[in-house]
Amino acid sequence: QVQLVESGGGLVQPGGSLRLSCAASGIAFSCNTMYWYRQAPGKEREWVATITSVRYINYANSVKGRFTISRDNAKNTVYLQMNSLKPEDTAVYYCNCQGAYWGQGTQVTVSP
Repeated sequence: QVQLVESGGGLVQPGGSLRLSCAASGIAFSCNTMYWYRQAPGKEREWVATITSVRYINYANSVKGRFTISRDNAKNTVYLQMNSLKPEDTAVYYCNCQGAYWGQGTQVTVSP
């Protein structure tokens, strides 16, 4: 079993930045591939970014060039640095391990 805990969300103005963290515990070594997803009110959950244990990285077009995913394997933690935030980035952000385990989510609100 893997437990994931996200943190770092909050309220930020358009153009601002936030850094999300996702700490994994349990059988954390099994999280070779980690994902960030987000779900805006009234919308389906959507994929945001992927990072593998060998640091293959991919982003959704909507965040490419503004968001950066990274990981610290020693700390079993994955990060999402979000810059140039827009109101449409407002959502609950979730991390995911291997497509199987989900965190509880952290709210990101981008508003003047």
